[in-house]
Amino acid sequence: MAGSAPLTLGSLTIETPVVLAPMAGITNAAYRRLCAEQGAGLYVCEMITSRGLVEGDETTRKMLVFDDLETVRSVQLYGTDPVYVGKAVEILCADYGVAHVDLNFGCPVPKVTRKGGGGALPWKRGLLADILAAAVGAAAAYDVPVTMKTRKGLDDDHLTYLDAGRIAQESGAAAIALHGRTVEQAYSGQADWDAIGQLVESVDIPVLGNGDIWEASDALRMVAETGVDGVVVGRGCLGRPWLFRDLAAAFRGDDVATLPNLGEVAHMMRRHAELLSEHMGEERGCKEFRKHVGWYLKGFRAGGELRHSLALVESLATLDTLLADLDPDEPFPTSELGTPRGRQGAPRKRVVLPEGWLDDTDGRDLHVREDTTELTGG
Repeated sequence: MAGSAPLTLGSLTIETPVVLAPMAGITNAAYRRLCAEQGAGLYVCEMITSRGLVEGDETTRKMLVFDDLETVRSVQLYGTDPVYVGKAVEILCADYGVAHVDLNFGCPVPKVTRKGGGGALPWKRGLLADILAAAVGAAAAYDVPVTMKTRKGLDDDHLTYLDAGRIAQESGAAAIALHGRTVEQAYSGQADWDAIGQLVESVDIPVLGNGDIWEASDALRMVAETGVDGVVVGRGCLGRPWLFRDLAAAFRGDDVATLPNLGEVAHMMRRHAELLSEHMGEERGCKEFRKHVGWYLKGFRAGGELRHSLALVESLATLDTLLADLDPDEPFPTSELGTPRGRQGAPRKRVVLPEGWLDDTDGRDLHVREDTTELTGG
């Protein structure tokens, strides 16, 4: 295909229409830098809570760390109270120089939905409109675009995505991202790209598609099948930051698919650990790196004892010793191409909601108290 158009979000132009989805404990400053070294796109900080930010919670503030080379600071915000969300957006724009704010209305985790947050919130259309209006209003003075991410709905009997798109457009949001699954599905099953296409047809603002993008070819197929303006990539890049190189090439119209041998993967692992150590200190950085080992080595023949040692690594020197034991010439396992990565799990037996949540679809009279720290992605 010919080169793709850039993604325009209000005053912001993203040359490659690709967004890194916020993932709790994953998309910290080091990982965003690692991915950005591979290819252009919009790299979003881990989700933070509006209440935590407004009340000066230390954990929340520590998550708002940016790499020196991050020229476009993007943050995903969680909130259930329009006042808190508005104040939080003001702080992000005024104090942190953030250039893009995304609002999370897609998280399927029960501890979030039982309080009416994340993927549960769009059921309350009035409350959703108030939160979006507060965020857009606070960001307007700084010319910062506000977007939202959501899911199809609570379950197949309680769909909200078309109403959410209409409300986002009416509220002045710069774009809406749709994960083609319901809250009930969580990360199981297949993403419904037809629903993404229906949303594209129903709104005039840009739509970003999310769900089941495992290879760059999947992104091009999603654009072709749904007409989305860009894609959101989450689990597909776990242990594969070079996916952003492939995506950048694909959207330029180049035919590139990176199949690194194990030596090249080991080099990427070392770079990842090094960046984590720079941002967090070596001890904590190495501990943070451990969770990525299994994703990097997925499908390779590396032995169980070596994998186990890598998953307990405590220093860069030890990491270097262990990585040297990998066979650098082992080819990339092509059987892993196009397969799901990260958590999948089973559909939820039921969506956990506040009592009486389904009784009405407005919610403007609700006072949903959000936690100071709610660090789960969507």
